[in-house]
Amino acid sequence: MITSRLRRVTDPQDPAIQAFGQLQNRVYFEPDMLIPAQYIAQMLAQPSGTRRDGLVVAENDSGELLGGTLFHYLPDADSGFGSFSGIRPDARGQGLLRRLDAERWRVLDELAGHPCPAVFIDVANPQRETPKQQEQERRAGSDALERRRKFHALGFRTVDVVYWQPVGGENGGPVKDMDLLVNLREPAPQIETSKVVATMRAYWTPWMGPERAARYARELEERAGGRTELPLLDAWEGPQGAS
Repeated sequence: MITSRLRRVTDPQDPAIQAFGQLQNRVYFEPDMLIPAQYIAQMLAQPSGTRRDGLVVAENDSGELLGGTLFHYLPDADSGFGSFSGIRPDARGQGLLRRLDAERWRVLDELAGHPCPAVFIDVANPQRETPKQQEQERRAGSDALERRRKFHALGFRTVDVVYWQPVGGENGGPVKDMDLLVNLREPAPQIETSKVVATMRAYWTPWMGPERAARYARELEERAGGRTELPLLDAWEGPQGAS
């Protein structure tokens, strides 16, 4: 077993940021969809009033990066959002992802000033991956269904609403091959639609501005079909109506 320690990165000049970016490129099948290392450094150097960023890394005794997790606390929604978590292949199977998840909760509580009630993530749906994406997964040594099972084991559940990333898809349109998952501090079979919409609006605002973020959040709310609460499904399931 590899000996490891966790630490929070706060210095934008910390070499662990570059190592984390390299890890993303190595272990994720679509690294161009992730936040690059240079931008992570800018985020840590220039905190936003609408988003408080956190980066936690796991390192061995020599200071080599074994894994890490990038995430954000969103004050306007009182939620967390995870951008990426990854483990170096030779460090897997030792409980490191669970330790990183626990430390993410701790740092989110610190950033919020109180227990953070929820952490959201968006994750590829294995049934909606194209053959090209499946080949990219294979080359990266990853599997979309296994990824969802691991998140389920951490407590994440699929939010039963059709979820689209507003940009980054074909011809600049939305990305439709992902689902929205949430891990509630207090487990429940459903989540308020208003919480989901507020979280995504708060997350999208720094990236695309308040007007566009509000528009995409309204579209998400419309896809909830008037439901005030959304069921939470097993993490390997997709929402009803997704295709």
